[in-house]
Amino acid sequence: MVSIIILSYNTSGLISACLRSIFTYVKGIEFEVIVVDNNSHDQTVHIIKTTFPNVRVIESKTNLGFGKGVNLGASHAKGDVLLFLNSDTEFFDESLSSMVNFLRDSKDQKVAVVGGSLINKNNATSSSYNSFYHLGRVFSLLFHEKDVSKILKKPTRVDWVSGGFMLIWKDIFEKFHGFDKGYFMYIEDMDLCFRLSKKGFYTFFYPETKVRHIGQGSSNRSFAIIQIYKGLLYFYKSHKPTWQYLLLKIMLITKATSAVIIGILTGNTYLRKTYVPALREIL
Repeated sequence: MVSIIILSYNTSGLISACLRSIFTYVKGIEFEVIVVDNNSHDQTVHIIKTTFPNVRVIESKTNLGFGKGVNLGASHAKGDVLLFLNSDTEFFDESLSSMVNFLRDSKDQKVAVVGGSLINKNNATSSSYNSFYHLGRVFSLLFHEKDVSKILKKPTRVDWVSGGFMLIWKDIFEKFHGFDKGYFMYIEDMDLCFRLSKKGFYTFFYPETKVRHIGQGSSNRSFAIIQIYKGLLYFYKSHKPTWQYLLLKIMLITKATSAVIIGILTGNTYLRKTYVPALREIL
């Protein structure tokens, strides 16, 4: 059985479409759906309970963030395979079963994680997978380029895949204690795949299975930048030498300071409101 675990926080405008797409297009596999609600203040829980009575809802009294919330859902899962799915996604075909079969057929090859394609409303693939963020990669992303993945047309081994559409064996997820609770949101998916890779497990990207991703259903860009900065620092503190952690911190401070200065000089309110809080978190 596949346990589909969805984390929700104030996504009443999106959750119905996500759940409806699951029950419309997920065919050929036995599955259950678990929604962990992170103390939403809208009608999310009411909508699910009245419209989708076969969905199990776990209500948290506080906002646990992504990792802790997903871990809570996984602890109630009955399936041997877990599918983590963002609440702002929708299936539009029946290809999930082939992605599940790929994972099942590959277990002997130590494949632990398989990620599918997240595509936007223009049918362009977003960053559904990536390489681990070494210092050179972080520098390039901060100061030079956008985070754009290469187009892969067949199942390919990669460093990590997005937690917004990720299949993983439940026993392996539990053995590695799930997502690290030190992350609130973002980077925890890379961290999990990194820890798995150190023990000889593989992560694959499976481009044939796609979901439409609306994007930032439970957050905004400013919040995302702050959490990514915090996540990167936590990742480096947990897994990298001290000198790399300190160099990363210098790069993040430089980027944030530059953005604040540009914001002041140009009157760009967005830059000031985004990067001043980011600086506070770093310093």
